[in-house]
Amino acid sequence: MEVRAMTKYLPIAPRKLALVCDKVRGMNAEQALVVLEFMPQKGAKLVYKTVASAIANARNNFDRNPSAFFVSQIWAGEGPKLKRYKAGARGRYKPRVRRQSHLWVVLAEKED
Repeated sequence: MEVRAMTKYLPIAPRKLALVCDKVRGMNAEQALVVLEFMPQKGAKLVYKTVASAIANARNNFDRNPSAFFVSQIWAGEGPKLKRYKAGARGRYKPRVRRQSHLWVVLAEKED
């Protein structure tokens, strides 16, 4: 059985979020929460909340034991970009792109 959780419009670039996702992919769900809690990256806090949401979905919606799940799939996709401009030298402007991400987490049950 698979349980999913998704978070959209996260204010971080997908490349930065993907580095955190790679660390927890394949881990036990509860162990992934412990690892994410102590990671210094900003994206770790965002991934933590999404994995915790997936565990809550397994417990509340499907009456499953969360310790039986592991992170089978986790990935960060690109969201909309905010395009801003900053004044540059000699009357020019410099573009600034604020990237956003969408995060998907899929937990699967371990097979005995």
